[in-house]
Amino acid sequence: MSKGANKGSKIKTDLNDWENALSELRNQQQLARNPAPDDPGYLRQKQNGKLHVRERLVALLDPDSFFEIGSITGNPVYDESKELRSFLPTNLITGWGRVQGRKVFVTADDFSVRGGHADGGIAGKAPYGEVQARKARVPLIRLLDGSSGGGSVTTYLSTGATYIPGLAGLGQSMDAMAVVPVASALLGPVVGLGAAKAVIGHFSVMVKGVSQLFAAGPPVVKQATFEDLTKEQLGGWEIHARNGTVDNVATSELDAFQQIRNFLSFLPSSIFALPPLNHTNDSTTRREEELISIIPRRRGRSYDIRRLIRLIVDTGEMPFFEIGATWGQNIVVGLAKLSGRTIGVLTSDCTVNGGAIDAFGSQKTARFVNLCDHFNIPILNLVDQPGFAIGSLAERIATIRHGASAISALYHASIPIYTIIIRRAFGVAGSGFTDPEDGKNTRVAWPSADWGSLPLEGGIEAAYKRQLDAAESPEAREKLIQDLLIRFEDVRSPLRTANKFGVEEIIDPRDTRPLVCDWAIDVYEHVLPPLVTAKSTAFGAGKRQYRL
Repeated sequence: MSKGANKGSKIKTDLNDWENALSELRNQQQLARNPAPDDPGYLRQKQNGKLHVRERLVALLDPDSFFEIGSITGNPVYDESKELRSFLPTNLITGWGRVQGRKVFVTADDFSVRGGHADGGIAGKAPYGEVQARKARVPLIRLLDGSSGGGSVTTYLSTGATYIPGLAGLGQSMDAMAVVPVASALLGPVVGLGAAKAVIGHFSVMVKGVSQLFAAGPPVVKQATFEDLTKEQLGGWEIHARNGTVDNVATSELDAFQQIRNFLSFLPSSIFALPPLNHTNDSTTRREEELISIIPRRRGRSYDIRRLIRLIVDTGEMPFFEIGATWGQNIVVGLAKLSGRTIGVLTSDCTVNGGAIDAFGSQKTARFVNLCDHFNIPILNLVDQPGFAIGSLAERIATIRHGASAISALYHASIPIYTIIIRRAFGVAGSGFTDPEDGKNTRVAWPSADWGSLPLEGGIEAAYKRQLDAAESPEAREKLIQDLLIRFEDVRSPLRTANKFGVEEIIDPRDTRPLVCDWAIDVYEHVLPPLVTAKSTAFGAGKRQYRL
């Protein structure tokens, strides 16, 4: 990409002041920041219905808050008289900005320059930005479009040799996410190094019809596997927003930016601070009558879990920010506020395979619990867990192995968890979501709760198999099942469990919001002091410590 200079711009010297040097700086900045309308890279972005990188920064950040770092990183070209003729800017723009008044650091790919490959700019800019975000303890936002500084075979010719690939800044990426929130928007084809960056973070969002993600693009895939695929077929949102590689899906670039703003509004600026407190007019003593009947009396009927969540948490423009709605759909996770304080919400969706947790749901649970634990976000755990998914497919996708990872994440989490058993809690999965044996968490139940080592309906089939098989007819068999269920109905009441202190308390569902608001206020005031060292969690803080 070549850009013409203003006529007469040249390097001059003056012994009295620095105006000439500043003039040269402004000329280069002008060329770097204002692509020519007929520039092929700029035209390609527009023809593909995409915003230019500078337009993206304006749309994402608070007005007039962006301060660029490396504004003239690139290759200026001068003629024999030292007049600036053209400028090849870097393919990556970096700098400070603000989102909803809070400081952030942004790295933004410029796909119009060599498709984002490393030979279009300076490879050191991206790692520098990630280090700056960590050191300043502010969130890092990546706008990914292309290989994000990844390789190109043309580099071999310019350097005169091939090279052993290094981490190319991914080490700094992992260091950054150990300390600050890292959010990525996928805004085009994101390949290779860019794809790795997309998943080394805490939140990612891709745009329908605009974004794709792959380890290698269609030409390389065709050469290696003989699959002739389009970019969408290989790595579109239908692939990666349904397998958990990417968290959320946006309908447009502007929607993606809004989702990042929403996500960061619930997060602290770093692990050394607590999430921001929002002022709300929503009463902490609000009692919702609908909660008394939202769980159907007939156990086989479903209900709207997202409606239930919204009845409990603070009202507002974004009462519940769901994460990962398109994958692991038997589990629902997201961020909300109670009395203005950030909480994570973990629950199940009984409309998806009855809410039984599978491999993807387990991965989603573990990832979310680790996110909350890492950033000191307490969790409201609404349990309706019938158990692990069963059957041949569940076994083939290693449900129990992934399920153990979810249970481990919950067991090792150091943040407070308020567990409410709203309906079912059966088997190993039920125990993993409800067991407070460490004594650090709170557990209560609604009168609709139903629990045990396995559901009565299936348990009766197993325990009384011989008698049932001996039934004279299908009708007689069904009658025997119903008689047995009636026999067990009295003992399955959660009040019987509470009589033996098998559950700590049964609460009126309408009291849920007042109780959890009081809990949230208490844990923020007394239990969640800011950390002084990075935690050793799944997000990779591991071996490093960061001093205040």
